[in-house]
Amino acid sequence: MADGYLTTHVLDTARGLPAAGLAVTLYRIEGAAREELARMATNADGRTDGPILPRERFATGVYELVFEAGAYLDATGAPPESPRFLDEVPIRFGISDASAHYHVPLLLSPFGMSTYRGS
Repeated sequence: MADGYLTTHVLDTARGLPAAGLAVTLYRIEGAAREELARMATNADGRTDGPILPRERFATGVYELVFEAGAYLDATGAPPESPRFLDEVPIRFGISDASAHYHVPLLLSPFGMSTYRGS
């Protein structure tokens, strides 16, 4: 069994606050196949209540997190656009170490985003 796990943290850099209530979906990618593994939303701290991919389901491979940024921005009252510059924000990444903690944060504003492998 693997010891690693996957987490995220979303910060709304335009408002200087955690991005609460932002929907996040995790997919495992194998070739052209895309399998949904988890769907959750961020809490008041901008994190999910538990690991997105817990230890018992953690495995090496290619994954994609999709952040529902447009719906979140609409809910926060960000000035509307049609279409929004950022709507669904996909981040595709690889997990090569089944014993490690992978943290994939998102820094978000209506017109920009950034990510990195955190700790």
